Amino acid sequence: MLVCAVFASLTLGVLVSYGICQSLFRIFRIHSLAAAKQREEWAAKSQLA
Repeated sequence: MLVCAVFASLTLGVLVSYGICQSLFRIFRIHSLAAAKQREEWAAKSQLA
């Protein structure tokens, strides 16, 4: 029974960590897309000047 409790705890920890990583990767993807768009706009403005 103790072994099952340990495995259940490890499984829960792994799943929570996986969920945190997935959500952080989504946040970073949104940020990188926004930064790329900002760089494109800056490059277009600098070409016009």
